[in-house]
Amino acid sequence: MAPKTKTPDRLTVEERRELPASTFGIPETREFPLVDAAHIRAAEAYFRYAPDDRKAALARRILARAREMGVDVRSRVIRGWAGEA
Repeated sequence: MAPKTKTPDRLTVEERRELPASTFGIPETREFPLVDAAHIRAAEAYFRYAPDDRKAALARRILARAREMGVDVRSRVIRGWAGEA
């Protein structure tokens, strides 16, 4: 088994478990953690894999958290789902 190495956009199981549900793009299923700039960019990159019925709320959460953290989200798709396009 390969050793587990920590990368900036990956949380350990323990770190993920300790996060409040409100830090996730989809809090009900604890998907798309939005804890820092790397995770916001990862959520932007993987947005297309989110269920369609959750995309609008996820897009709004990504943009709100990005604004708080000073991250520029340029995705027209995310802005469209959030109603900002």
